[in-house]
Parts: sequence; structure tokens; C-alpha cells
Amino acid sequence: MAGKIPPGVGPEHPQVVVLVGATGDLAQRKLLPGLFHLASAGFIPDCRIVGVSLDDIDADGFRKIARAALTEFSSRKVSDEDWARFACGLQYVPMAAGAAVLRAAVLAAEAEFNGNCRRLHYLSVPPNAALSAVRLLGEADLVDRSRIIMEKPFGTDLKSAVALNARLHEVFEEDRIFRIDHFLGKEAAQNILAFRFANGLFEPIWNRNFIDHVQIDVPEKLTLGKRAGFYEQTGAYRDMVVTHLFQILGFMAMEAPTSLEPKPISEEKNKVFRSMLPIRPADVVRGQYTGYRREAGVSGDSDTETFIALKCYIDNWRWAGVPFYLRTGKRLAEGQRIISIAFREPPKSMFPADSGVGTQGPDHLTFDLADASRLSLSFYGKRPGPGMRLDKLSMQFAMHDSSHIGDVLEAYERLILDAMRGDHTLFTTGEGIERLWEVSQPLLDGGPPVRFYEPGSWGPNAMHQLIAPHAWRLPFERVWRDPNAVGS
Repeated sequence: MAGKIPPGVGPEHPQVVVLVGATGDLAQRKLLPGLFHLASAGFIPDCRIVGVSLDDIDADGFRKIARAALTEFSSRKVSDEDWARFACGLQYVPMAAGAAVLRAAVLAAEAEFNGNCRRLHYLSVPPNAALSAVRLLGEADLVDRSRIIMEKPFGTDLKSAVALNARLHEVFEEDRIFRIDHFLGKEAAQNILAFRFANGLFEPIWNRNFIDHVQIDVPEKLTLGKRAGFYEQTGAYRDMVVTHLFQILGFMAMEAPTSLEPKPISEEKNKVFRSMLPIRPADVVRGQYTGYRREAGVSGDSDTETFIALKCYIDNWRWAGVPFYLRTGKRLAEGQRIISIAFREPPKSMFPADSGVGTQGPDHLTFDLADASRLSLSFYGKRPGPGMRLDKLSMQFAMHDSSHIGDVLEAYERLILDAMRGDHTLFTTGEGIERLWEVSQPLLDGGPPVRFYEPGSWGPNAMHQLIAPHAWRLPFERVWRDPNAVGS
């Protein structure tokens, strides 16, 4: 398989990965299976992993955890030969062992490459543990030849984000910091760039003259599980909107970069964020599902939102006056991840009143950002037969229609590979994060009270008044076509 990897896709040098939080949930579900695939498929010239966590185990104990994680969570077959090769590169240092022991373990791993390698530090830890992990890496003198990946949230408001970035920059330069958003690692999110800028059909109409409004909708069926205590300190807005939905908005709304290089793309995204108007509390609906206050670690009078819907604006020439509607929440009716672009309707209709035109809403371009990524363009067309009756039709493409579906990397795999290469295209900059907290401050200073909603619903009824006279695209009235169905 290694011979099929296109040149330039992977890093030039072998990698020594310091995985902080190596026994945690994210490491087991995504990071260890992802690193295994990247190494065994030949995306990385070679790889050694030094696990670090609070657990007092040795390297063999870490290997057992890694093997169990691959068995349970890997989406690909794990051969005994590939596992044996991967397991030889796994080492472990308990956090309590300190900086000197960690440094010795990393240097021992690098000695196998004669020093001709690079370091990648992945902080798979809670936000309150991130800076202590950064200090540990600094004390271990492991900053040289290294890059660092950090998990969200990147602060909880402007003040904390500025302070966090300042502390980070005491140890790592900005160009060495990779703030990860796994939404942007998905193939469908990157396809937005290809769709917009590679096709002369759509870019000319990608503006306020032709687009009526945009929806970015990420409802989740998921419960909070053991994360309720963490969630109580963040809520849906801090957890999802700043670090995920606004990042997708940046990709969708940005101007054409001068090239598909990290700096031009990051600059265009940051221009979008600079153009955003502050979020008005009157344009926000906060919700909390019934029963949340009974979750372990949650206050009995908690005002934390488990649902958020909001309207925001980008005040530039391309988007002035176009509302962007964002929605996300826990324990909702469905789990979906879509961007839906509603085009303006014709200024005048010559069709008879009973033709059906306009009865099913405006034409939409919809990106499905789920793992089975799809896109759809809906439009009105004539119903076969006598008379002039119109139906809503659609053209659809699913990733599984492509002969290259086997080449798709999972989001974390793609982002880890990009960080190893030093490619910031799909990562968030410190400037961008600080600007997003700045526009969020009016909401954080005094948001509307939470409205209750039943688990399994679509959220509080007030979300419909927020988007009126439009309607939420989800739930879909029509289902996505199954490309494997007979006659499809």
C-alpha cells in the first residue's frame, strides 16, 4: 500500500509522537487507530509513540490498551504483522515520572532514527490540563524540531483566550501550534473549497445578490455521558459554535485565496471573522433538555445551554444583509451535519397559482458533512404529464459514488498528517480564535435564559421565530437517495 501513497502527502521525516492523555477516550477511539493506519499504510516514513498519562502503567500495559483500542474502534482490518511492527514503536511514561524521564524516552526513540526525525506533541487532555502539559514539554526540552496539536476549547472568552495564547507562545511559536477542529478534517468540508473555486458555475452566484440565507446545522442525538461536569463549564456555544460551526462558516464564506497554501487560506478565513458583527443576545435562542439538571456533576439550578440557535451577519461586500443561521445541541431528534444554502427566489412568477412553484421553499444547495458525505442541489422542474405542475427535484452526489472512496482518510488522520507536514490549512489561528471570542462577548455577557425542550425533539419552539419567515432545513422532507438502491 505504501507505494500507492502520492508524493508529498505525508511528512518527509520519521515522526516521534508524544501523546499526552494516551489512555483517554479520544486517544483510544480516534488517535491510536488513526496513527496505526497512517503508519501501517505508509503515510509516515516511520513512527514512534511515547504515551503519557496519569495512569501508573508500563509500556506493556500501554500496548495492551492500544491493542484493545484497535480491536474495538479501528474501521480497518488489523493484521498481526502490522500490529507487531506498530507495537514495537510504543513506549510509555507516567506523568508522575517527570520531565527528565520523558526526555530520556523521547531521545531513546529518536536514537532509532539517528536523530533524523521530527517531534509531534498531541495534547489529548482537558483544557485545564493543557498548560501543565505544555510546561512539562518545555521542562523536558522537547520544543526543538517539534509541533504541538491542541484540542478545543481554546479559552472560554476573549480574556482567557488571550491569556492562553500568551502562555503558549512562551514555549511554542505560533507557527508550531495546531489548534485542531476535526470538522475541518472531513473530506466533505474540504470539498467546499473545491466546489466553490474549481467551478465557474457557482462562484459567480456565491454572494448576497443570489443567496437569501445560509444554515449551518449540527444537531446531535448524543448524550453527555461522563462529560456533564465539563459541559457545565462550557455549554453548547463554547463547546460547538466557536470551535466548530464558526470554522465551517469561515470556509463557506471566505474570498478566494491567492493559492491553496496554508497562509493565504488562513488569512481569508480570518478576514471573514474580522467582518463578523458582534452576536446580539436578541438573535440567540438557548435551550436545555429536560433532565439535564439531574445529570451527575450538574447544578440543580443550572443555566448552562445544551442547545443553541443563533443568527449572525458578515458585514462585507459579498455577504452584507445575508443572515447565517447556526444550530446545534445535545439529545435532539437526529444527528446531522449540514450546510444549506438557500438561493433567492425569482422576482416574479408566470406560473399558475396551482402549479406548485414556491410551495416547497427556495432552491437549496446542501452539503452533508457527515462521514457518508453528500451534496445536493434542489430545484423546481415540471411534473411529467399534461398541464404545468411543478415538483421539487434534486441532483445528488455521494462520496460513495466515487471510485476513490477507499482513499478517504478519517478526519483525525488527515489532521495529524497535516500537522506532521506543518500544513496549517485546516487549523485555527490564534488571531482567528481571539476575534471569534471578541464577537461573542455580548452574548457571553448576558445571554437570554434557557428554554426547556424534550429529549428527542428539535429544540425549543423559539428557534422557529428566530429563523422566520424562513424554515429550518432539518428535518428533511425528502430523504437522501441511496446510491445502492435498485433504480436509483
